[in-house]
Amino acid sequence: MWPALEGQLLDRVAGRFSRVETRQRFTRFLRGMLAELPRKTCWSIAEHAGETSPDGMQHLLNRACWDTEGVAADLRRFVAGHLGEPDGVLIVDESGDLKKGEHTVGVQRQYTGTAGRVENAQVAVYLAYASRHGHALIDRELYLPRSWAEEPDRRAAAGVPAEVEFATKPALATTMITRAVEAGVPAGWAAGDEVYGADPDLRAQLETLQLGYVLGIGCNRRVTVHGARGGVRMRVDQVTAGLAEHCWTRYSAGAGAKGPRFYEWAFVALHPDDGPGHRWLLIRRHPEHGELAYYRCYAPQPAPLTELVRVAGTRWRIEESFQATKTLTGLDEHQVRRWSSWRRWTLIAMAAHALLAVFTTAARTRHPSPTDLIPLTCNETARLLNRLISSPIRSLASALSWSHWRRRHQHRARTSHYRRRPET
Repeated sequence: MWPALEGQLLDRVAGRFSRVETRQRFTRFLRGMLAELPRKTCWSIAEHAGETSPDGMQHLLNRACWDTEGVAADLRRFVAGHLGEPDGVLIVDESGDLKKGEHTVGVQRQYTGTAGRVENAQVAVYLAYASRHGHALIDRELYLPRSWAEEPDRRAAAGVPAEVEFATKPALATTMITRAVEAGVPAGWAAGDEVYGADPDLRAQLETLQLGYVLGIGCNRRVTVHGARGGVRMRVDQVTAGLAEHCWTRYSAGAGAKGPRFYEWAFVALHPDDGPGHRWLLIRRHPEHGELAYYRCYAPQPAPLTELVRVAGTRWRIEESFQATKTLTGLDEHQVRRWSSWRRWTLIAMAAHALLAVFTTAARTRHPSPTDLIPLTCNETARLLNRLISSPIRSLASALSWSHWRRRHQHRARTSHYRRRPET
């Protein structure tokens, strides 16, 4: 089953490469991203693939001629074809990678949830697709701070295209969601945290696209509720304080690592001042310590509380996708500095994870787990794949070539203060 799925994805993207050698190297790079390597770099992936130096892999990321955005479109179609459902959820969130120096594209001191504080980091916004079948990342956009967007020399050195301008994280999310919907990705909902729920332009675009949404908002945000004389603007924490105890219902937000994640939920219908459709304030309360979370919700058609809870719980799937792509397919292990190299590395990492996600879903369907075992996971799929199917394409000749290559470069380091360059 794995060779068939891998072949399906590779056949889909084959036309995006101008040379057969580039396509074959892309295949080896993809398989290297799935391999159990101590750290995934162009060096380790090239050695795993049996190549005698990292030059070819670095060339694939930086200068080789292939349609990166075309492959990204093929990836979206591949995921939608296997995991798609009409009520699927498009989820947006950002993720940061800690970096040293100031030359890697997009790097500056900024807040990143990866560290939980302000650090020297590169931040990107990702789009995940989630349904009852599974979930995977399907798009990404690098956040380019103003310090980069407004400095021509830095842009030129990192290869940032002239048409790329400064855009906020919600604006990047809007672009990716629109791209997915226009490409025919089946979805009925969008989800995101407070960064995205606070942006009126994103919400307006989702409504234009006829997508329902469940977006987190802060406790100080105001909504329009029904009052004795029409709409009344109130802070969401004030609305919540006025709810009676019978307004709360206990539902699971989905399965977690320790079983169903039960919370207490309430929702309040909002005044239709903001336009057509149906709008709610959704509140989640922790059953033990009472911590509250708030969501602004919209749907073109009426939706029950259980559906809003399902979408709110589905948002955590993107966190699982981040963990899987960083742990299994090297999403955050790149050593690239340039714009196009970053886009290609992240795309191949997402494609590798999508293969794992689709295969895991197919295996669960064909061979359901016994009731006393947890269902098959992407982590277990990757482990089995590396044990049973994949193996390093190495021979004694390639091993000797790498030994010679290392010794030659180590000699240069000792004699001419040579330092290994970034993977561009």
